[in-house]
Amino acid sequence: MNLERFAISRRSFLIAAAPFAFGLRAIAHGQIPIERGRFSEDDIPLVRDQLVKLVNAERADAGLSSLQLDGLACRVATEHARDMVNGQFLSHWGSDGRKPYHRYSFAGAIDAIRENVSSANNIQSVMPTAVAKDFREMHLSMSGEVPPDDGHRKTILFPQLTHVGFGMAMQGHSLRLDELYIARYVELDPIPLTAKPKATVLLSGKVLNRTYVLTGADSYYEPLPAAPPVEWLRTPRPYGMPDVYERLLPQLPKRSFYPDGSRGTIVLNGARFRARVGLYRKPGINTIMVWLRDGENGIAFPATQICIRCE
Repeated sequence: MNLERFAISRRSFLIAAAPFAFGLRAIAHGQIPIERGRFSEDDIPLVRDQLVKLVNAERADAGLSSLQLDGLACRVATEHARDMVNGQFLSHWGSDGRKPYHRYSFAGAIDAIRENVSSANNIQSVMPTAVAKDFREMHLSMSGEVPPDDGHRKTILFPQLTHVGFGMAMQGHSLRLDELYIARYVELDPIPLTAKPKATVLLSGKVLNRTYVLTGADSYYEPLPAAPPVEWLRTPRPYGMPDVYERLLPQLPKRSFYPDGSRGTIVLNGARFRARVGLYRKPGINTIMVWLRDGENGIAFPATQICIRCE
């Protein structure tokens, strides 16, 4: 999820089009065919389909499962892409100071996400075909990364992903692309998105696939976001989870204890789970992250990022 600026080098449209034009000379009376119109929102669904195929081909080459396009993730990603291009910045933070998981959770989702963002400035052509190619090249610049600077590629090839959303925006000759990658493994009972500091909320739901085991949950705290200066947004930086958090563990049988002497607070009943989560004492955002593991020997991964605003 590392942030990286990306500018597409200029291309010569006339040079690229010349061989095609010569081939039509006999039937077009020497006129060079010109694509008319400007890239618009009507062209975005086609580009999304192209990007989904690219991502799934890349994941298939790595022996990974394919991803489904998610409508809500596309909407949230589009709003952030517009925010970035309007402010002429490239950042995981929005102009309101919110991070990717804030935007997605407060839009009504619960899943854990990962975000890639990319930009292109001073593009040569604003015609649909050229812009669509620019967006594909923006994605390929991230999927084609090599170690050790391959954070975007690792996001695309994260094994436990299930869905993806693409947001695209253009202003003048500038483009922004936001890719949201989703891990959807949990179904939650209703949980409030707003609460008072020090309140307690009930976290309950079920794991959708019984092959996955719930290993615990973290409740993170961070201050309420504030709009940063645009100069700050224009400085590349990665994002992550806050340093302040509380860990919750599955409840152990009687006379069994964790090393710290506790027995755990998450009640497990088959695929279902339930726990009371105490929110931080100060105003801010609490984010609840449920962790799963594939079987007993799998690597744990986050399956939720549920944000609760407290003030």
